[in-house]
Amino acid sequence: MFPRSDSHTPFGRGALLALLSSTLLFFASPGALALPQLAWLALVPLFWSLDNQPPRRAALLGLICGLAYYLPLLYWIVIVLATYGQVPLPIAVLALVFLALYMSCYLALFAFLCAKTGPRLPLLVFAPACWVALDLIRGMLFTGFPWLDLAYTQYNLPQLIQVADLAGHHGLTFLLVLANALIFTLAASLVRGKRISPVAITIAASALLLLASGYNFWRLQTLPAALAQTEQMEVAVAQGNIPQDQKWQPAFQRETIDTYLRLSQEFFTTRQPRLIVWPETALPFYPYEHPLFLRLHSELTRPHQTYLLTGAPHREKTSAAGPLSYANSAFLLSPDGQVAGRYDKQHLVPFGEYIPFRRILHFASPLVETLGEFTPGRSNTPLTCHNSRIGILICFESIFPDISRKQAQAGANLLVTLTNDAWFGRSSAPMQHLAMGVFRAVETRKTLVRAANTGISAFIDPMGRTQEASPLFTEYARSQPVALVNGLTCYVRWGYLFPWGCLLLTLIGAEVNRRKAKGKRRKV
Repeated sequence: MFPRSDSHTPFGRGALLALLSSTLLFFASPGALALPQLAWLALVPLFWSLDNQPPRRAALLGLICGLAYYLPLLYWIVIVLATYGQVPLPIAVLALVFLALYMSCYLALFAFLCAKTGPRLPLLVFAPACWVALDLIRGMLFTGFPWLDLAYTQYNLPQLIQVADLAGHHGLTFLLVLANALIFTLAASLVRGKRISPVAITIAASALLLLASGYNFWRLQTLPAALAQTEQMEVAVAQGNIPQDQKWQPAFQRETIDTYLRLSQEFFTTRQPRLIVWPETALPFYPYEHPLFLRLHSELTRPHQTYLLTGAPHREKTSAAGPLSYANSAFLLSPDGQVAGRYDKQHLVPFGEYIPFRRILHFASPLVETLGEFTPGRSNTPLTCHNSRIGILICFESIFPDISRKQAQAGANLLVTLTNDAWFGRSSAPMQHLAMGVFRAVETRKTLVRAANTGISAFIDPMGRTQEASPLFTEYARSQPVALVNGLTCYVRWGYLFPWGCLLLTLIGAEVNRRKAKGKRRKV
Protein backbone atom coordinates (compact mmCIF):
# COMPACT_ATOMS: atom_id res chain seq x y z
CA MET A 1 0.00 0.00 0.00
CA PHE A 2 2.80 2.39 0.89
CA PRO A 3 5.25 3.53 -1.81
CA ARG A 4 8.14 1.08 -1.82
CA SER A 5 11.42 2.14 -0.22
CA ASP A 6 14.59 0.29 0.57
CA SER A 7 14.28 0.46 4.37
CA HIS A 8 11.63 1.12 6.96
CA THR A 9 11.56 4.14 9.25
CA PRO A 10 13.49 3.52 12.51
CA PHE A 11 11.07 2.96 15.38
CA GLY A 12 12.25 5.96 17.40
CA ARG A 13 11.78 8.27 14.47
CA GLY A 14 8.46 6.60 13.70
CA ALA A 15 7.25 7.23 17.25
CA LEU A 16 8.15 10.91 16.97
CA LEU A 17 6.24 11.14 13.68
CA ALA A 18 3.23 9.41 15.29
CA LEU A 19 3.36 11.91 18.16
CA LEU A 20 3.48 14.75 15.62
CA SER A 21 0.26 13.41 14.07
CA SER A 22 -1.46 13.24 17.46
CA THR A 23 -0.38 16.83 18.19
CA LEU A 24 -1.76 18.09 14.87
CA LEU A 25 -5.02 16.18 15.42
CA PHE A 26 -5.43 17.66 18.90
CA PHE A 27 -4.84 21.22 17.69
CA ALA A 28 -7.35 20.64 14.87
CA SER A 29 -10.06 19.55 17.31
CA PRO A 30 -12.68 21.85 18.89
CA GLY A 31 -11.23 23.54 21.94
CA ALA A 32 -9.03 26.44 22.93
CA LEU A 33 -6.93 26.48 19.72
CA ALA A 34 -9.18 24.76 17.14
CA LEU A 35 -7.30 25.00 13.84
CA PRO A 36 -9.44 22.65 11.71
CA GLN A 37 -7.30 23.09 8.59
CA LEU A 38 -4.59 21.02 10.29
CA ALA A 39 -6.78 17.91 9.98
CA TRP A 40 -6.18 17.86 6.21
CA LEU A 41 -2.50 17.00 6.77
CA ALA A 42 -2.40 15.71 10.36
CA LEU A 43 -2.17 12.04 9.32
CA VAL A 44 0.74 12.54 6.92
CA PRO A 45 3.41 12.06 9.66
CA LEU A 46 1.61 8.91 10.81
CA PHE A 47 1.56 7.51 7.28
CA TRP A 48 5.27 8.27 7.03
CA SER A 49 5.96 6.51 10.33
CA LEU A 50 4.12 3.39 9.05
CA ASP A 51 6.11 3.26 5.81
CA ASN A 52 7.44 -0.28 5.35
CA GLN A 53 6.89 -1.12 9.02
CA PRO A 54 6.02 -4.69 10.06
CA PRO A 55 2.32 -4.90 11.00
CA ARG A 56 2.89 -5.35 14.75
CA ARG A 57 5.27 -2.42 14.95
CA ALA A 58 2.83 -0.34 12.91
CA ALA A 59 0.07 -1.21 15.39
CA LEU A 60 2.25 -0.01 18.26
CA LEU A 61 2.88 3.28 16.46
CA GLY A 62 -0.85 3.67 15.92
CA LEU A 63 -1.44 3.00 19.61
CA ILE A 64 1.13 5.64 20.60
CA CYS A 65 -0.50 8.16 18.28
CA GLY A 66 -3.94 7.35 19.66
CA LEU A 67 -2.99 7.61 23.32
CA ALA A 68 -1.20 10.93 22.82
CA TYR A 69 -4.32 12.25 21.08
CA TYR A 70 -7.16 10.88 23.18
CA LEU A 71 -5.71 11.43 26.67
CA PRO A 72 -5.75 15.25 26.38
CA LEU A 73 -8.88 15.24 24.20
CA LEU A 74 -11.01 13.31 26.72
CA TYR A 75 -9.59 14.77 29.94
CA TRP A 76 -13.08 16.00 30.84
CA ILE A 77 -13.99 12.42 31.81
CA VAL A 78 -12.16 13.09 35.08
CA ILE A 79 -14.37 16.13 35.72
CA VAL A 80 -17.53 14.14 35.02
CA LEU A 81 -16.59 11.26 37.29
CA ALA A 82 -14.63 12.89 40.10
CA THR A 83 -16.37 16.27 40.43
CA TYR A 84 -20.00 15.33 39.77
CA GLY A 85 -20.05 11.54 39.94
CA GLN A 86 -18.50 11.21 43.41
CA VAL A 87 -15.96 8.73 42.07
CA PRO A 88 -12.54 8.82 43.78
CA LEU A 89 -9.99 10.78 41.73
CA PRO A 90 -7.59 7.85 41.16
CA ILE A 91 -10.44 5.76 39.76
CA ALA A 92 -11.58 8.67 37.56
CA VAL A 93 -8.06 9.04 36.16
CA LEU A 94 -7.89 5.28 35.60
CA ALA A 95 -11.21 5.47 33.73
CA LEU A 96 -9.75 8.16 31.46
CA VAL A 97 -6.71 6.00 30.73
CA PHE A 98 -8.84 2.96 29.90
CA LEU A 99 -11.18 4.99 27.68
CA ALA A 100 -8.25 6.57 25.83
CA LEU A 101 -6.67 3.12 25.46
CA TYR A 102 -9.91 1.72 24.07
CA MET A 103 -10.24 4.55 21.55
CA SER A 104 -6.57 4.17 20.60
CA CYS A 105 -7.07 0.49 19.78
CA TYR A 106 -9.00 1.53 16.67
CA LEU A 107 -6.09 3.67 15.48
CA ALA A 108 -3.73 0.78 16.25
CA LEU A 109 -5.90 -1.57 14.20
CA PHE A 110 -5.98 0.97 11.37
CA ALA A 111 -2.17 1.14 11.35
CA PHE A 112 -1.92 -2.66 11.53
CA LEU A 113 -4.25 -3.18 8.57
CA CYS A 114 -2.51 -0.49 6.52
CA ALA A 115 0.84 -2.18 7.08
CA LYS A 116 -0.60 -5.68 6.63
CA THR A 117 -1.93 -4.99 3.13
CA GLY A 118 1.52 -3.86 2.04
CA PRO A 119 1.85 -2.66 -1.57
CA ARG A 120 -0.96 -4.93 -2.80
CA LEU A 121 -3.74 -2.41 -2.16
CA PRO A 122 -3.15 1.30 -2.86
CA LEU A 123 -3.13 3.57 0.18
CA LEU A 124 -5.53 5.97 -1.55
CA VAL A 125 -8.14 3.21 -1.78
CA PHE A 126 -7.70 1.29 1.45
CA ALA A 127 -6.85 3.92 4.09
CA PRO A 128 -9.98 6.15 3.78
CA ALA A 129 -12.32 3.14 3.62
CA CYS A 130 -10.60 1.43 6.56
CA TRP A 131 -10.73 4.56 8.73
CA VAL A 132 -14.45 5.06 8.10
CA ALA A 133 -15.17 1.35 8.66
CA LEU A 134 -13.49 1.49 12.07
CA ASP A 135 -15.43 4.66 12.95
CA LEU A 136 -18.62 2.77 12.10
CA ILE A 137 -17.68 -0.12 14.39
CA ARG A 138 -16.69 2.26 17.22
CA GLY A 139 -20.07 3.91 16.90
CA MET A 140 -21.86 0.61 17.54
CA LEU A 141 -19.66 -1.62 19.71
CA PHE A 142 -20.51 -1.63 23.45
CA THR A 143 -23.51 0.65 22.68
CA GLY A 144 -21.19 2.98 20.75
CA PHE A 145 -18.94 5.93 21.54
CA PRO A 146 -18.43 7.85 18.25
CA TRP A 147 -17.02 10.86 20.06
CA LEU A 148 -15.40 13.44 17.79
CA ASP A 149 -14.79 11.46 14.61
CA LEU A 150 -12.32 13.16 12.30
CA ALA A 151 -14.96 15.06 10.27
CA TYR A 152 -16.18 16.91 13.35
CA THR A 153 -12.98 18.97 13.41
CA GLN A 154 -14.47 20.89 10.44
CA TYR A 155 -17.73 21.90 12.14
CA ASN A 156 -17.04 25.65 11.98
CA LEU A 157 -16.11 25.65 8.27
CA PRO A 158 -19.43 25.66 6.36
CA GLN A 159 -17.54 25.89 3.08
CA LEU A 160 -16.15 22.38 3.66
CA ILE A 161 -19.00 20.42 5.28
CA GLN A 162 -21.89 20.67 2.81
CA VAL A 163 -21.06 17.23 1.38
CA ALA A 164 -22.44 15.77 4.62
CA ASP A 165 -25.93 15.80 3.07
CA LEU A 166 -24.67 13.16 0.61
CA ALA A 167 -22.87 10.62 2.80
CA GLY A 168 -23.03 12.07 6.29
CA HIS A 169 -20.07 13.03 8.40
CA HIS A 170 -18.49 9.71 7.43
CA GLY A 171 -18.24 11.00 3.86
CA LEU A 172 -16.24 14.01 4.99
CA THR A 173 -14.02 11.79 7.14
CA PHE A 174 -13.34 9.71 4.01
CA LEU A 175 -12.29 12.86 2.14
CA LEU A 176 -10.04 14.01 4.99
CA VAL A 177 -8.17 10.69 5.14
CA LEU A 178 -8.03 10.62 1.32
CA ALA A 179 -6.44 14.08 1.26
CA ASN A 180 -3.86 13.02 3.86
CA ALA A 181 -3.06 9.87 1.90
CA LEU A 182 -2.74 11.86 -1.32
CA ILE A 183 -0.35 14.36 0.26
CA PHE A 184 1.77 11.51 1.63
CA THR A 185 1.79 9.66 -1.69
CA LEU A 186 2.90 12.74 -3.63
CA ALA A 187 5.49 13.73 -1.00
CA ALA A 188 6.95 10.22 -0.82
CA SER A 189 7.27 10.09 -4.62
CA LEU A 190 9.04 13.46 -4.69
CA VAL A 191 11.43 12.57 -1.88
CA ARG A 192 12.35 9.23 -3.46
CA GLY A 193 12.38 10.51 -7.02
CA LYS A 194 10.11 7.70 -8.15
CA ARG A 195 7.07 7.65 -10.42
CA ILE A 196 3.70 7.76 -8.67
CA SER A 197 2.01 4.38 -8.80
CA PRO A 198 -0.72 3.81 -9.75
CA VAL A 199 -1.25 7.09 -11.59
CA ALA A 200 -4.91 6.44 -12.43
CA ILE A 201 -5.89 6.12 -8.75
CA THR A 202 -3.98 9.27 -7.85
CA ILE A 203 -5.80 11.21 -10.56
CA ALA A 204 -9.15 9.76 -9.44
CA ALA A 205 -8.47 10.73 -5.81
CA SER A 206 -7.57 14.27 -6.83
CA ALA A 207 -10.70 14.49 -8.98
CA LEU A 208 -12.91 13.30 -6.10
CA LEU A 209 -11.54 16.00 -3.79
CA LEU A 210 -12.10 18.64 -6.48
CA LEU A 211 -15.66 17.43 -7.08
CA ALA A 212 -16.37 17.60 -3.34
CA SER A 213 -15.04 21.17 -3.25
CA GLY A 214 -17.24 22.08 -6.19
CA TYR A 215 -20.29 20.56 -4.51
CA ASN A 216 -19.59 22.50 -1.31
CA PHE A 217 -19.34 25.75 -3.28
CA TRP A 218 -22.53 25.03 -5.23
CA ARG A 219 -24.56 24.28 -2.10
CA LEU A 220 -23.31 27.43 -0.39
CA GLN A 221 -24.44 29.48 -3.38
CA THR A 222 -27.88 27.90 -3.86
CA LEU A 223 -29.13 27.01 -0.37
CA PRO A 224 -29.55 30.53 1.08
CA ALA A 225 -32.13 31.45 -1.56
CA ALA A 226 -34.02 28.19 -1.01
CA LEU A 227 -34.02 28.67 2.78
CA ALA A 228 -35.30 32.24 2.40
CA GLN A 229 -38.45 30.87 0.77
CA THR A 230 -39.00 28.19 3.42
CA GLU A 231 -41.70 28.53 6.07
CA GLN A 232 -40.41 30.08 9.31
CA MET A 233 -41.40 29.73 12.96
CA GLU A 234 -40.30 31.86 15.90
CA VAL A 235 -38.47 29.66 18.42
CA ALA A 236 -36.92 30.72 21.73
CA VAL A 237 -34.31 29.06 23.95
CA ALA A 238 -33.81 29.61 27.69
CA GLN A 239 -30.57 28.57 29.41
CA GLY A 240 -31.10 28.64 33.17
CA ASN A 241 -27.49 28.02 34.27
CA ILE A 242 -28.60 25.90 37.22
CA PRO A 243 -25.58 24.58 39.20
CA GLN A 244 -25.25 20.82 38.89
CA ASP A 245 -24.71 20.36 42.63
CA GLN A 246 -28.04 22.13 43.33
CA LYS A 247 -30.08 20.84 40.44
CA TRP A 248 -31.64 17.85 42.19
CA GLN A 249 -32.03 19.29 45.67
CA PRO A 250 -35.76 19.75 46.54
CA ALA A 251 -35.06 23.09 48.23
CA PHE A 252 -34.01 24.61 44.90
CA GLN A 253 -36.88 23.29 42.76
CA ARG A 254 -39.03 26.42 43.08
CA GLU A 255 -36.01 28.67 42.43
CA THR A 256 -35.21 26.68 39.27
CA ILE A 257 -38.75 27.09 37.90
CA ASP A 258 -38.71 30.78 38.82
CA THR A 259 -35.52 31.22 36.80
CA TYR A 260 -36.88 29.56 33.68
CA LEU A 261 -40.22 31.36 33.88
CA ARG A 262 -38.47 34.72 34.27
CA LEU A 263 -36.21 34.08 31.27
CA SER A 264 -39.13 32.87 29.16
CA GLN A 265 -41.46 35.77 29.97
CA GLU A 266 -38.76 38.23 28.87
CA PHE A 267 -39.18 37.02 25.27
CA PHE A 268 -42.66 38.50 25.01
CA THR A 269 -41.54 42.08 25.55
CA THR A 270 -40.17 42.20 21.98
CA ARG A 271 -40.99 38.84 20.32
CA GLN A 272 -43.82 36.34 20.07
CA PRO A 273 -42.21 32.87 20.03
CA ARG A 274 -44.52 30.05 19.02
CA LEU A 275 -42.25 27.54 20.79
CA ILE A 276 -40.00 27.93 23.83
CA VAL A 277 -37.32 25.31 24.50
CA TRP A 278 -35.88 24.50 27.92
CA PRO A 279 -32.90 22.12 28.40
CA GLU A 280 -32.65 18.48 29.41
CA THR A 281 -34.22 17.86 32.85
CA ALA A 282 -34.95 21.58 33.23
CA LEU A 283 -37.78 20.36 35.47
CA PRO A 284 -35.96 18.66 38.38
CA PHE A 285 -39.03 16.61 39.36
CA TYR A 286 -41.59 14.21 37.90
CA PRO A 287 -44.09 16.52 36.12
CA TYR A 288 -47.29 14.57 36.76
CA GLU A 289 -46.47 14.30 40.48
CA HIS A 290 -45.46 17.86 41.37
CA PRO A 291 -47.60 21.00 41.88
CA LEU A 292 -44.93 23.25 40.30
CA PHE A 293 -45.79 21.68 36.94
CA LEU A 294 -49.13 23.56 36.93
CA ARG A 295 -47.33 26.92 36.96
CA LEU A 296 -46.00 26.29 33.46
CA HIS A 297 -49.51 26.49 32.07
CA SER A 298 -50.92 29.21 34.32
CA GLU A 299 -47.91 31.56 33.99
CA LEU A 300 -46.46 30.76 30.56
CA THR A 301 -48.19 28.64 27.93
CA ARG A 302 -51.80 29.87 28.45
CA PRO A 303 -51.21 33.62 28.98
CA HIS A 304 -48.81 33.84 26.03
CA GLN A 305 -50.48 31.19 23.86
CA THR A 306 -47.19 29.43 23.23
CA TYR A 307 -45.86 25.88 23.30
CA LEU A 308 -43.16 24.79 25.74
CA LEU A 309 -40.73 21.93 25.09
CA THR A 310 -38.86 20.98 28.23
CA GLY A 311 -36.80 18.12 29.54
CA ALA A 312 -37.89 16.26 32.68
CA PRO A 313 -37.57 12.82 34.24
CA HIS A 314 -40.65 10.63 33.90
CA ARG A 315 -41.78 7.51 35.68
CA GLU A 316 -44.78 5.24 35.32
CA LYS A 317 -45.88 1.69 35.98
CA THR A 318 -45.91 -0.59 32.98
CA SER A 319 -48.64 -2.63 34.69
CA ALA A 320 -50.70 -2.39 37.86
CA ALA A 321 -48.51 -4.87 39.71
CA GLY A 322 -45.28 -4.11 37.86
CA PRO A 323 -42.30 -2.01 38.95
CA LEU A 324 -41.84 1.64 38.06
CA SER A 325 -40.02 2.38 34.83
CA TYR A 326 -38.01 5.59 34.47
CA ALA A 327 -37.25 7.66 31.37
CA ASN A 328 -35.25 10.74 30.49
CA SER A 329 -37.98 12.59 28.62
CA ALA A 330 -38.98 15.71 26.74
CA PHE A 331 -42.51 17.06 27.29
CA LEU A 332 -44.33 19.29 24.81
CA LEU A 333 -46.91 21.47 26.58
CA SER A 334 -49.62 23.18 24.53
CA PRO A 335 -51.38 26.50 25.25
CA ASP A 336 -54.52 24.65 26.38
CA GLY A 337 -52.66 23.08 29.30
CA GLN A 338 -52.34 19.60 27.80
CA VAL A 339 -49.21 17.53 27.25
CA ALA A 340 -49.22 17.50 23.45
CA GLY A 341 -46.52 14.87 23.25
CA ARG A 342 -43.65 13.16 25.02
CA TYR A 343 -40.37 11.79 23.74
CA ASP A 344 -38.32 9.30 25.76
CA LYS A 345 -34.58 9.22 25.22
CA GLN A 346 -33.59 6.15 23.19
CA HIS A 347 -29.80 5.98 23.45
CA LEU A 348 -28.87 6.10 27.12
CA VAL A 349 -25.50 7.11 28.52
CA PRO A 350 -23.54 4.26 30.14
CA PHE A 351 -22.63 5.20 33.74
CA GLY A 352 -24.87 8.27 33.47
CA GLU A 353 -28.35 6.82 32.95
CA TYR A 354 -27.73 3.15 33.51
CA ILE A 355 -24.90 1.09 34.93
CA PRO A 356 -23.73 -1.80 32.77
CA PHE A 357 -22.53 -4.75 34.87
CA ARG A 358 -23.94 -3.04 37.97
CA ARG A 359 -22.79 -5.76 40.38
CA ILE A 360 -19.17 -5.35 39.28
CA LEU A 361 -19.19 -1.58 38.79
CA HIS A 362 -21.23 -0.65 41.88
CA PHE A 363 -18.95 2.34 42.59
CA ALA A 364 -20.45 4.16 39.59
CA SER A 365 -24.03 4.02 40.92
CA PRO A 366 -24.08 7.66 42.19
CA LEU A 367 -23.98 8.80 38.54
CA VAL A 368 -27.54 7.55 38.00
CA GLU A 369 -29.95 10.31 38.97
CA THR A 370 -33.14 8.33 39.53
CA LEU A 371 -34.13 5.66 42.04
CA GLY A 372 -33.79 3.10 39.29
CA GLU A 373 -32.17 2.86 35.91
CA PHE A 374 -33.66 4.65 32.92
CA THR A 375 -35.57 2.67 30.32
CA PRO A 376 -34.80 3.56 26.68
CA GLY A 377 -37.56 4.98 24.50
CA ARG A 378 -38.60 3.34 21.23
CA SER A 379 -40.35 5.98 19.13
CA ASN A 380 -38.93 8.28 16.42
CA THR A 381 -42.29 9.95 15.79
CA PRO A 382 -41.85 13.75 15.71
CA LEU A 383 -43.87 15.95 18.09
CA THR A 384 -46.24 18.38 16.38
CA CYS A 385 -46.26 22.10 17.21
CA HIS A 386 -48.13 24.37 14.78
CA ASN A 387 -46.60 23.59 11.36
CA SER A 388 -43.43 22.11 12.82
CA ARG A 389 -42.75 18.43 13.38
CA ILE A 390 -40.01 18.26 15.98
CA GLY A 391 -37.39 15.53 16.03
CA ILE A 392 -35.84 15.50 19.51
CA LEU A 393 -32.30 14.54 20.51
CA ILE A 394 -31.59 14.40 24.23
CA CYS A 395 -27.94 15.06 25.11
CA PHE A 396 -25.80 12.05 24.08
CA GLU A 397 -28.17 11.24 21.21
CA SER A 398 -26.86 14.13 19.11
CA ILE A 399 -23.59 12.27 18.50
CA PHE A 400 -25.42 9.36 16.82
CA PRO A 401 -26.40 10.35 13.25
CA ASP A 402 -28.81 7.46 12.82
CA ILE A 403 -31.29 8.87 15.38
CA SER A 404 -31.72 12.24 13.65
CA ARG A 405 -31.79 10.46 10.27
CA LYS A 406 -34.70 8.27 11.35
CA GLN A 407 -36.54 11.27 12.75
CA ALA A 408 -36.11 13.14 9.46
CA GLN A 409 -37.33 10.02 7.67
CA ALA A 410 -40.39 10.02 9.94
CA GLY A 411 -41.25 13.56 8.81
CA ALA A 412 -39.39 15.90 11.18
CA ASN A 413 -38.79 19.36 9.71
CA LEU A 414 -37.07 20.76 12.82
CA LEU A 415 -34.49 19.19 15.15
CA VAL A 416 -34.15 20.16 18.81
CA THR A 417 -31.37 19.07 21.15
CA LEU A 418 -31.99 19.23 24.89
CA THR A 419 -28.83 18.75 26.91
CA ASN A 420 -27.22 19.34 30.28
CA ASP A 421 -23.50 19.81 29.69
CA ALA A 422 -22.86 21.07 33.23
CA TRP A 423 -21.30 17.65 33.85
CA PHE A 424 -18.36 18.70 31.66
CA GLY A 425 -17.45 21.74 33.76
CA ARG A 426 -15.35 24.45 32.10
CA SER A 427 -13.73 22.08 29.63
CA SER A 428 -13.61 21.73 25.85
CA ALA A 429 -16.31 19.01 25.94
CA PRO A 430 -19.29 21.39 25.47
CA MET A 431 -17.66 22.71 22.28
CA GLN A 432 -16.95 19.16 21.10
CA HIS A 433 -20.56 18.22 21.79
CA LEU A 434 -21.81 21.23 19.82
CA ALA A 435 -19.52 20.36 16.90
CA MET A 436 -21.18 16.98 16.45
CA GLY A 437 -24.64 18.54 16.52
CA VAL A 438 -23.71 20.82 13.61
CA PHE A 439 -23.44 17.78 11.34
CA ARG A 440 -26.90 16.54 12.32
CA ALA A 441 -28.27 19.78 10.84
CA VAL A 442 -26.28 19.49 7.59
CA GLU A 443 -26.91 15.76 7.10
CA THR A 444 -30.67 16.17 7.32
CA ARG A 445 -30.87 19.82 6.11
CA LYS A 446 -32.96 20.73 9.14
CA THR A 447 -32.56 23.63 11.54
CA LEU A 448 -31.23 22.39 14.88
CA VAL A 449 -32.17 24.33 18.01
CA ARG A 450 -29.92 23.52 20.95
CA ALA A 451 -30.91 24.22 24.57
CA ALA A 452 -28.29 23.49 27.25
CA ASN A 453 -28.53 24.01 30.98
CA THR A 454 -25.17 25.78 31.29
CA GLY A 455 -24.26 26.09 27.60
CA ILE A 456 -23.61 25.88 24.80
CA SER A 457 -27.10 26.81 23.58
CA ALA A 458 -27.37 27.84 19.93
CA PHE A 459 -29.35 27.95 16.71
CA ILE A 460 -27.79 25.93 13.86
CA ASP A 461 -29.22 26.48 10.41
CA PRO A 462 -29.53 23.74 7.73
CA MET A 463 -26.17 24.83 6.27
CA GLY A 464 -24.42 24.15 9.57
CA ARG A 465 -23.89 27.79 10.47
CA THR A 466 -24.00 28.32 14.24
CA GLN A 467 -25.94 31.42 15.27
CA GLU A 468 -26.40 33.11 18.65
CA ALA A 469 -24.21 30.63 20.56
CA SER A 470 -24.32 31.17 24.32
CA PRO A 471 -21.33 31.52 26.65
CA LEU A 472 -20.75 28.80 29.23
CA PHE A 473 -22.18 29.12 32.74
CA THR A 474 -24.32 32.20 32.18
CA GLU A 475 -28.04 32.74 31.85
CA TYR A 476 -29.11 33.03 28.21
CA ALA A 477 -32.37 33.79 26.43
CA ARG A 478 -32.73 34.14 22.66
CA SER A 479 -35.63 34.05 20.21
CA GLN A 480 -35.43 34.02 16.44
CA PRO A 481 -37.24 32.67 13.37
CA VAL A 482 -36.03 29.28 12.17
CA ALA A 483 -36.56 27.50 8.86
CA LEU A 484 -38.90 24.50 8.77
CA VAL A 485 -37.40 22.42 5.97
CA ASN A 486 -39.34 19.49 4.53
CA GLY A 487 -37.98 16.77 2.28
CA LEU A 488 -35.26 14.15 2.56
CA THR A 489 -31.58 14.50 1.72
CA CYS A 490 -29.49 11.95 -0.14
CA TYR A 491 -27.93 11.01 3.19
CA VAL A 492 -31.31 10.30 4.81
CA ARG A 493 -32.45 8.21 1.84
CA TRP A 494 -29.34 6.21 0.94
CA GLY A 495 -26.14 7.97 2.01
CA TYR A 496 -26.21 6.46 5.50
CA LEU A 497 -25.15 3.20 3.86
CA PHE A 498 -21.80 4.71 2.81
CA PRO A 499 -19.83 3.57 5.91
CA TRP A 500 -21.19 0.06 5.41
CA GLY A 501 -19.75 0.13 1.89
CA CYS A 502 -16.41 1.18 3.40
CA LEU A 503 -16.61 -1.73 5.84
CA LEU A 504 -17.27 -4.13 2.97
CA LEU A 505 -14.31 -2.74 0.99
CA THR A 506 -12.07 -3.07 4.05
CA LEU A 507 -13.07 -6.69 4.60
CA ILE A 508 -12.53 -7.48 0.91
CA GLY A 509 -9.10 -5.85 1.03
CA ALA A 510 -8.11 -7.78 4.15
CA GLU A 511 -9.32 -11.04 2.63
CA VAL A 512 -7.44 -10.44 -0.64
CA ASN A 513 -4.30 -9.77 1.39
CA ARG A 514 -4.82 -12.94 3.45
CA ARG A 515 -5.19 -15.12 0.37
CA LYS A 516 -2.16 -13.65 -1.37
CA ALA A 517 -0.04 -14.09 1.74
CA LYS A 518 -1.26 -17.68 2.07
CA GLY A 519 -0.37 -18.34 -1.60
CA LYS A 520 3.12 -16.99 -1.07
CA ARG A 521 3.71 -19.29 1.92
CA ARG A 522 2.64 -22.27 -0.16
CA LYS A 523 5.12 -21.39 -2.90
CA VAL A 524 7.92 -21.15 -0.37
